[in-house]
Amino acid sequence: MNYNNLTICPLFKDMSKEEHDQFLQRNVKAVINYKKGETVVRQGEVINYMYLLVKGIVRTQMITQEGNAVEIEMLEAVMPLAPAFIFANNNKYPVDVITMEPCTFLKIPKSDWLNEMIHNEKLMINFLTLNSNLAVFLSMKLQMISLKSLKYKLAIFLLEKTTPEKNYFILKRTRTQLAEYFGVQRPSLARTIKEFENEGIIKTDGRIITILDRNKLTRI
Repeated sequence: MNYNNLTICPLFKDMSKEEHDQFLQRNVKAVINYKKGETVVRQGEVINYMYLLVKGIVRTQMITQEGNAVEIEMLEAVMPLAPAFIFANNNKYPVDVITMEPCTFLKIPKSDWLNEMIHNEKLMINFLTLNSNLAVFLSMKLQMISLKSLKYKLAIFLLEKTTPEKNYFILKRTRTQLAEYFGVQRPSLARTIKEFENEGIIKTDGRIITILDRNKLTRI
């Protein structure tokens, strides 16, 4: 197997292509392909393997006690599934993982993954850094869910997706999926987006969203 794009995964930062190839040869037990719309893992399943997404995009959602689906995030290759939970006492997937397009995963036993980290300091540091960043993301997501103002949620989302140097991005979610992400109805989201456009804060062109007034977003 030869996955040249493995270098973009934060788990393998500062590792050479030779190190990547050797890692794959030692540890990958299976290569699994999924079609668009398939469920890769379900919330509550025990984690026995590290699933590494090497091709495609997936979305993750959590089912609440009331039976409602709350979208958590989208993952693009190359990223692992639930790395922060693999060595937990309650090592179960916290979300459903559903493909948004055809996807490929590498399946690595968690015992092999642990052995690799024991013998590779760079891999261990990258693993700890990734999990720390995920903890920050989940904290911000919890804060977003607790907020009642859709304008506030949308402003945070747009600021996170852009920078002063790059003021646009391509929205990879549908409007319905974005509404689910915010926990609101689609008409409410459409009205708020239109309001931002009318105020000259953003411009939309299909799935391309451009920030016209970053200062207004920050004030919101």
